[in-house]
Parts: sequence; structure tokens; C-alpha cells
Amino acid sequence: MDIKDFSLRLARLRELKGVSARDMSLSIGQNPGYINNIETGKSKPSLEGILYICEYLGVTPSEFFDIDAISPSKANELLQTAKHLDNEQLEHLIAIAKGLKK
Repeated sequence: MDIKDFSLRLARLRELKGVSARDMSLSIGQNPGYINNIETGKSKPSLEGILYICEYLGVTPSEFFDIDAISPSKANELLQTAKHLDNEQLEHLIAIAKGLKK
């Protein structure tokens, strides 16, 4: 993942959360333009910054960098719910997911 991909991923996940770049910047203790500067490629976050970003977005760094996962926090929510289902319920859920994927 290059910096452009990182910027696009950040913007996408932030928008899915429904928060402005300014509000996110302030929520993670940065100046109001911090996230906007990253999304526009004007600056790069430190490793510590990436960890704060992931924590705020409710994703692990692995989920953040997995660009195939469109909405990692929703996928994680589904996984947590699925852990409490019995085998038959899981089979139904898998069938539904496969049907939606088509």
C-alpha cells in the first residue's frame, strides 16, 4: 500500500464512520487539519498516528491495511455475532452471504 492508497483508505473508512476530517483530527488530539493533510497527501502519519487512527476508526492495523475489506468494522461485528450461532444458523448465514455476493 502506497501513501495514495493509505490516504484513500483513510478517507473511505472515515466517511463510513460518518465523521468529518476536522472532527476526527480533534478527537485524536491533533490539529484541525491533521486528517485532511494526510488524505490530501500533504503529510504522512507516524506509526503512533496510524495506531491512533485505527483505534478511532475501530479497526485493527491489519484491517486498515486489508483493502479488500470494504467495511472492516461491520465485518468484525458480523463475526462477533456469528460466534454465538449454532451450526444450522451459521449455514443459513453463509448461504445468505454467498447469495448477496453474486
